Amino acid sequence: MAVDDRILFAAEENASVTDDKSFVGEARPPWKLMIVDDEPEVHTITRLALSGFKYDERGLEFVSAFSGAEAKELLTRYPDIAMVFLDVVMETENSGLDVVRFIRNELNNHMTRIILRTGQPGQAPERRVVLEYDINDYKTKTELTAQKLFTSIVAGLRSYADLKVIKQNQNGLEHIINASASIFKIQSMQCFVQGVLTQLNGLLKRDENTADSGSGCFATRKRDGRLQVIAGTGVYVGRAGEPVEEVLSAKAVEDIKGAIERRASVFGPLYVALFFESIDGRSNVIYLEVGRSLGVFEQDLLNIFCANVTVAFDNINLTGELENSQKEVVERIGAVAETRSEETGNHVRRVAHYCHLLGKAAGMSDEEAIIFREAAPMHDIGKVGIPDSILNKPGKLTEKEFEIMKQHSEIGSRLLSGSKSRLLDLSAIVALEHHERYDGGGYPLGLKCDQISLYGRITAIADVFDALGSDRCYKKAWPVDEVFDYLRTQRAKQFDPDLVDLFLAQRGEVLKIRESFKD
Repeated sequence: MAVDDRILFAAEENASVTDDKSFVGEARPPWKLMIVDDEPEVHTITRLALSGFKYDERGLEFVSAFSGAEAKELLTRYPDIAMVFLDVVMETENSGLDVVRFIRNELNNHMTRIILRTGQPGQAPERRVVLEYDINDYKTKTELTAQKLFTSIVAGLRSYADLKVIKQNQNGLEHIINASASIFKIQSMQCFVQGVLTQLNGLLKRDENTADSGSGCFATRKRDGRLQVIAGTGVYVGRAGEPVEEVLSAKAVEDIKGAIERRASVFGPLYVALFFESIDGRSNVIYLEVGRSLGVFEQDLLNIFCANVTVAFDNINLTGELENSQKEVVERIGAVAETRSEETGNHVRRVAHYCHLLGKAAGMSDEEAIIFREAAPMHDIGKVGIPDSILNKPGKLTEKEFEIMKQHSEIGSRLLSGSKSRLLDLSAIVALEHHERYDGGGYPLGLKCDQISLYGRITAIADVFDALGSDRCYKKAWPVDEVFDYLRTQRAKQFDPDLVDLFLAQRGEVLKIRESFKD
């Protein structure tokens, strides 16, 4: 063996070796190489021998430890150490072997490559150590030449990099499985797009706070011959229905159109246009701002993800179409009841929006308040079972006629009950309870206070407010200030006092709704 080919572990005067992390090559993030040895000269000469080393355009970052205990502390601090050159005998005869057990068993780290080095091979026989400990090589210090050191490091780093890719693939596939399961539970398009953004951030390992700041995601497809935003998140919230040309730059629009034409995703320098096709053959694109170019691995993950969410997207579209049809039917049926009583269909629209406004103020979620808004127009559907002579009588009803009129609450409830639809089920509650009074003097059940559902208590306020402020066959509309005064006088009597206060606090929004749906 040539002398100049060996690493000579000889003492150097004034050698200065500390825990610093010196860099050799900074073009790309360096590989972390840990040297664990109680002889400072070993650290110094190893660094000198590896001066200028690069593998895969990445240099080395050295981390030094001079005992087994110090090695354990540094390994805990730096979980991304790629390789460890580990002396066997340090403060004890088996310090190095204890560190191996610590890495593999306590840290559960099976990625880091470990090369044992010893100057006393008899202390830990090679065959026993290789069989009993999860190490990657075993060398005596005298046999580890500069060339062999280079070869060992390249082999170790190559193995470490391969294991990282395998782990990354595993994590990516787990993300896709979990993301797909989560996405399939979502029923609204807005929530779907938000879910897609969240899962894509996870796949791309983006920080959520950073991802949501000044960026976003939206789904788009062609409607009436133009690309329109279906739903969006981040900076694209509230832009549903807008043409994509008004939302993005010309280049981004061109890439989205290119994705549709080529039926393949486009990966730009700062964004991606993810293409997927619906069951009905329609082309869809999810536009996501990522702020950087994506590697091949990340592109493959996103394409796999899109293949998984296509079915969910179709299901949401179908569900949305069914729900929209159902909502339209509910509103039209509610308007029919008002038409029979010679009242305008805008009454049910105003009541619906008052209910939505007050529901939100009372703490309902967006989803619950929207369903409540769609159910509210059915509050008087039972009027279809009341004779015209009573329904449209211009004067005051007799006691007998009023008893017949009161039946509309139970008629409406019977018409709507028994459905598996949440919308119709809620409509049945509203129809039954909207004439109950907070003090128990209402009908048909004489419920009081919290015995009346929140939906019933809110609809009672919305219905009376609009009825008093509108012309009817038996009366003229009250001035709006008098209607608000009436609500105040009926706190804790006819109406829930807390809900009355919330309604009065929303006076400005209430009047906007009243103006938007004039008779």
